[in-house]
Amino acid sequence: MPASPIVDSIQLPRFTPMPPSSPPPIPTVFVVDDDKGVRDGLAFQLRSAGLTVQTYEAAEAFLADRPPASLAGLLTPACLLTDVCLPGMDGVELVERLARGGCTPLPIVVISGHAQTPLVVRAMRAGAADFLEKPLDPEAVMRAVRTALGGAATPANLRKEAAAAALRVAVLSPREREVLNGFAQGAATKQIAGDLGVSAKTVETYRTRLQEKLGVDTTYGLARVGVLAALFSPIHAGPADIGHPPATGG
Repeated sequence: MPASPIVDSIQLPRFTPMPPSSPPPIPTVFVVDDDKGVRDGLAFQLRSAGLTVQTYEAAEAFLADRPPASLAGLLTPACLLTDVCLPGMDGVELVERLARGGCTPLPIVVISGHAQTPLVVRAMRAGAADFLEKPLDPEAVMRAVRTALGGAATPANLRKEAAAAALRVAVLSPREREVLNGFAQGAATKQIAGDLGVSAKTVETYRTRLQEKLGVDTTYGLARVGVLAALFSPIHAGPADIGHPPATGG
């Protein structure tokens, strides 16, 4: 049958195959810690979770490889995990350098060891968005990293969390605040007991009571509340500042 002239005159659209969709960029986690065991452990955990990891043993090495200007223009999600206690430039100064260099969009999570609460507070006041305590809990690490990469770990959100923590701590008794301060400093039960002149059993009783009052399930949770409450203090927070929110004018 002869073709219809009407059909012949129709210009059919040319088929153009859809380009394959590009995979989402893989987030990068920068790790700065002078302890090789910590660096390697974090790198293994984070790479196992499908993340790109770059490790450095010093703040100076990180800045040499990643100048602040380059970090400000990152096109893929990224965050920084840094120990606060480093040889040479410490973690607090690193946070300050990055803030001065315009790297505020890069979420920074600081890692602290025993009795380093004042350093953590300084780092967070300088612009760090979250913190972790050693020995590192794998679940806490992943939670902090996911929050940072998801954009929820910001100094503004941290200030809100700190204000809420200060209000919760303000209703504690003086002795409860002393025990909380011990946990915030990373001290063990026996050390807190010795410092306060009470038995370890008494400290455990206070710990249970504090967890109920503050709505946390672990000693790490207690330490976090204590550090956040110290962050809300208007002065350079040391051990005695935990649990004392700033007075309001009136």
